[in-house]
Amino acid sequence: MPKKVVKNKPQKAGGEGGGYTAKDIFVLEGLEPVRKRPGMYIGSTGVDGLHHLIWEVVDNSIDEAMAGYAKNIAVTLLPDHRVHVVDDGRGIPVETHKQTKKSALETVMTMLHAGGKFGGTGYKVSGGLHGVGVSVVNALSCWLRVEVCRDGEQWAQEYQKGKPKTKVQKVGKCRSSGTAVTFEPDPEIFMPVNPPAGGGKIPEFDWKKILERLRQQAYLTKGIKISVADERRKEKAEHKSYAFYFEGGVASYVKYLNEGLQPKHETIFYTQKESEGIMVETALQYVDDLQARELAFANNILNPDGGMHSTGFRTALTRSLNSYARKNSYLKESEENLTGEDVREGLTAIISVKLKNPQFEGQTKAKLGNPEARTAVEDVFGKSFDAFLEERPQDARAVLEKVILALKARKAAKAAKDTILRKGALDGLALPGKLADCQSRNAAEAEIFIVEGDSAGGSAKQARDRRFQAILPLRGKILNVEKARLDKMLASQEIKVLVIALGAAIAESFDITKLRYHRVVIMTDADVDGAHIRTLLLTLFYRYYLSLIQAGYIYIAQPPLYKIQKGKEIKYAYSEEEKNKFTRGVEGQNIQRYKGLGEMNPEQLWETTMDPARRMFRQVTIDDAKEADKIFDILMGDEVAPRKLFIQTHAKAVKNLDI
Repeated sequence: MPKKVVKNKPQKAGGEGGGYTAKDIFVLEGLEPVRKRPGMYIGSTGVDGLHHLIWEVVDNSIDEAMAGYAKNIAVTLLPDHRVHVVDDGRGIPVETHKQTKKSALETVMTMLHAGGKFGGTGYKVSGGLHGVGVSVVNALSCWLRVEVCRDGEQWAQEYQKGKPKTKVQKVGKCRSSGTAVTFEPDPEIFMPVNPPAGGGKIPEFDWKKILERLRQQAYLTKGIKISVADERRKEKAEHKSYAFYFEGGVASYVKYLNEGLQPKHETIFYTQKESEGIMVETALQYVDDLQARELAFANNILNPDGGMHSTGFRTALTRSLNSYARKNSYLKESEENLTGEDVREGLTAIISVKLKNPQFEGQTKAKLGNPEARTAVEDVFGKSFDAFLEERPQDARAVLEKVILALKARKAAKAAKDTILRKGALDGLALPGKLADCQSRNAAEAEIFIVEGDSAGGSAKQARDRRFQAILPLRGKILNVEKARLDKMLASQEIKVLVIALGAAIAESFDITKLRYHRVVIMTDADVDGAHIRTLLLTLFYRYYLSLIQAGYIYIAQPPLYKIQKGKEIKYAYSEEEKNKFTRGVEGQNIQRYKGLGEMNPEQLWETTMDPARRMFRQVTIDDAKEADKIFDILMGDEVAPRKLFIQTHAKAVKNLDI
């Protein structure tokens, strides 16, 4: 009897078979893993990941500088999204590699974990991805060319999506040494998150972001010159260039970060010393401010989440100041110790370590994990800062007065907050009467509009969809929180109303899971007063609700500037350019300039500014928190001169000013 043939019989899950066999195992060769999962190597395929390509190439040049071989690095932005990075270091070796049987240059450019940073004597310390960095850039570029000058000869090789187009070839003679990398990011990788219909363009490189990063690198590597040029436009007159060179190291960096702020002591503390094979460089200065600016670096790489070196610095700082305060009777025996929160108020500090085998958490190096870095920083910084306090009693006095004032203010703020919490004002039990709340209790769909005054509030309340839109009118301009401590802040009725309405409390009691709305919309008039109120609210959110901005919950409504009517046809213009476009070559239109939301009837306000189907919102983001911090200090701080200079510098950018 013939055997019965069963076709398309499904295999059972698990056990033998289960649809999972050797043929289901894929081996990604060469740089394929990078193209398959680029986010694992550069963090994202958005704007940050795009810029990460530049950082990785520059990091290799910085490594040459830290090793004592490179003195000059130049970065040039070219048309067609191309970037050119050149240094005068030793140049990547080009001879045949014993293991791969290929040129060492091709090996470094096309293989993960290949480079001069795993052993040998090539580098004592390095900031690159240990041989991963430049090959990752190669993998994620649709075209890359590397040129090397060594021993009087110039060599070159080109690649496409990480694969060699040519062999390593001798192309000329050289008088000096160095490496030049030119790359073009692959548009298949770096596309906009939500491309428009018909496709989108690769994001542009941010000139300001690149300048800030390269300036930072120049501060961290004393004696190196870093040049940067923008040649993306065809017209040479529109090219821009800068050069950075600093002899003062991280002390110069602290001085730069404190521009426009009032220092509490003139002398910037600075020390540089090696401990157990780790080079530690730190600088600090206290200023008349409530915020802390603390940046930590390992091998010139910024660690935004800090790490062991930050922990060592904070431990030593708190211990040194408590010890000095007790020894010199700034603190009585009955008084509590200074906390880390107290000693960091108004502090600007840079902690930079250089070590041979850094252990980072995550490929993008957000946090340093080496325990020995903590010990080294505690030792070097602690001893040096103790000596600084003893040798400079006037500076020490200014520092101690600052941190003890912070201690007293912390206790006062806690008392004020506890009083409010006891009354139930911040735990959502007593919503303010002026709040017109929405019906929905689902925070993910609920939104609150913060509007200016009763007139706009009245229009907004009539215009809204009460199912998911809440309206909170505020009276006048809220308190400028830039220089206000928490106890004074909570005494402000308008701020207290806003905090209660949001429902997530504030300071250490803040709980984002209790936030009542996932869209917090600032909706102010399109005039000077409206802009001022918007800035005050943004300052509040930046200083006390930063996590809401980071979560993408803060928005700015964009009401129209003009109503343009001809007969029964009505158009709304949201900018001068749009108004000019609508009115160009058309006779007899009626143009109304909106100066306040109260000038709109509820129907107009709904269809132009509040209707989810037609409105325009700007989501508030923080691309560079430190730069935003400086701008808020300038605009909202006490110092007049920096604000005057800022206004003079940016005045030409103001096209239409209504007073």
